[in-house]
Amino acid sequence: MRPAPGPLRDEEPAARPPFPLPPEDRALSPRTGWTRAHWEAAADGLLAAVTPYATPGRALYHLPGGRPSFSGHRSDGLEGYARTFLLAAFRIAGAGGADPHGLLGRYADGLAAGTRRPGGDGPEDWPRITDRSQPLVEAASTALALRLTRPWLWDRLDAAVRDRAAAWLADALTAEPWPCNWELFPVTVGGFLAATGHATEAARAAREHGLARIETWYAGNGWYTDGPGRAFDYYNGWAMHLYPVLEAHLSADARLLNRHGSRLETHLADYARLFGADGAPLHQGRSLTYRMATTAPLWLGALTGRTPLSPGTTRRLASGTLRHFLDRGAAGPATGLLSLGWYGPYEGVLQRYSGPASPYWAAKAFLGLLLPPDHPVWTDPEEPGPAERADAVTALPAPNWLLQSTSADGLVRLHNHGSEDVRYDPHYTRLAYSTATGPAPPGAEPDNHFGLLGEDGAVSPRHGLEPLGAGEGWAASRHGVGTTARVVSVVLAHGAAEVRVHAVTGAPPGTPVRLTGWAAGPVPRSELLPLHGLVATPPLPPVATAYTARAVTPAVSGRTGGAASVFVCAARLTAEPRPAPLGDLVRAEVRDDGAARTVTARWRDGTEHRVHLTAGTARVEHRPAPAPGRAPGRTTTT
Repeated sequence: MRPAPGPLRDEEPAARPPFPLPPEDRALSPRTGWTRAHWEAAADGLLAAVTPYATPGRALYHLPGGRPSFSGHRSDGLEGYARTFLLAAFRIAGAGGADPHGLLGRYADGLAAGTRRPGGDGPEDWPRITDRSQPLVEAASTALALRLTRPWLWDRLDAAVRDRAAAWLADALTAEPWPCNWELFPVTVGGFLAATGHATEAARAAREHGLARIETWYAGNGWYTDGPGRAFDYYNGWAMHLYPVLEAHLSADARLLNRHGSRLETHLADYARLFGADGAPLHQGRSLTYRMATTAPLWLGALTGRTPLSPGTTRRLASGTLRHFLDRGAAGPATGLLSLGWYGPYEGVLQRYSGPASPYWAAKAFLGLLLPPDHPVWTDPEEPGPAERADAVTALPAPNWLLQSTSADGLVRLHNHGSEDVRYDPHYTRLAYSTATGPAPPGAEPDNHFGLLGEDGAVSPRHGLEPLGAGEGWAASRHGVGTTARVVSVVLAHGAAEVRVHAVTGAPPGTPVRLTGWAAGPVPRSELLPLHGLVATPPLPPVATAYTARAVTPAVSGRTGGAASVFVCAARLTAEPRPAPLGDLVRAEVRDDGAARTVTARWRDGTEHRVHLTAGTARVEHRPAPAPGRAPGRTTTT
């Protein structure tokens, strides 16, 4: 059983990291108590924990307690070497080459042993880098680590070892990547090889090719899709921005840094809103077992000077996330190893490529150690993150998301009307995600979902998503069901409350529909209140999520009527101890205008949303609460 989620703010932790940490400094870090010394101690503890699992020549790290990935045992061992080497590189480069624990010798030995006979079957032999193979990923981590530690490791190697290692890495320049963030791995390898004078023409060509490839996936406003389609997730931060900006920074390429640094700075204005007051990052997308790697772009902005965040806010967000996971058992209490999971082990966040060492891409979180100890990001007092300052509802047009945060409980909620990747359902296709809940695992009845029920009781999936826009307190999308039915979905958000509107056309009259809410434990609490066309039904069977062993999902149901049917429900996810009744926060009415339907939601403070539904689309009007002595304003967004 996973540990209880703990408080929703930085308070007394549910567990303690399995390695010593320095005393807290609440004067410098009033929010988390953590300083640079805590980051250094955490890096040292994580690296010490993996030491016993290296092969005798230190080329492979075979970590226990996890299922193998589909790439196999040897590739998983290389992953253990490369990802922990990256962590060691941040630690050593940030200390100016100081290496009291002998990490450089460990990884130099492994490099020599692993490249002696690549592709062989000896106990130390590294697998070759081939098309779309996992070693291509690990080559990027290895190359970046070598580049960061070059004065103290690479430049002191025997020439024969350097040549062997460069030859192994050079295969990454021509290996075919998957069409996603993998395009950036040859960029990273190429940057290192060009800097050291190996295969320079091929290295530069690979660099330019990869950077050109991701241009087609830039959606604007600082957001990329992770390849074709609309797969928006944390790969924006720990890959799509990270590798180009680091390459520009390490190469002193002002032109490249201007382009990609500007995008990073724009992205961070949104990205900072994805962290709850307890340090939890938003739980959405794939590869979530990388955990605190979510903090990498925060540090990257500070490292390059391309950030809208103050130094104190940057450290507060990053330290809050590192502490959040270490205080909740992410590094196992017995071994100190990062488990395949979220807090403790949990298979629901894993993919087929996840192996025992995969969680060590969390090493990217330690990018901040490259900033010197006297940098303001380490010396300025912590400042609160966005979720702590005030309630906010923020539209993100590029991914077509709506972010909703409340300062009373520190929760962040994401309403998803634009991100989809059916390969990794359910972490992409749900209507909503948060910093304190996880989706029900594959095979379970879906939470945060609206669908039509078939004769066998199966609920229709949500795929083929078409964004319809996001604006002042709203977001909308539509998708098809079967060959004739279409669902238009709109969410309205205000404070901690939501109104969910779903219009169904093209379904036979009498078709049953079901809407589900958040999958949550006792805290935070999940609520649904039917407002039109729906009635309350028993909740879904309890399931285990990344946050709790017994999450309960409320549900409501209805049936379609004539040509068009509209269903309206209020919803809320809250950790407030005594919240106002949900029914007191909003009123809704539905008006039939013949060819169109209008849903009006009136919030308690006088704010109003009107949703005009017609011809399979939606138009939303937002009227803010009137200022004292003034008539209501009006903003119309389509």
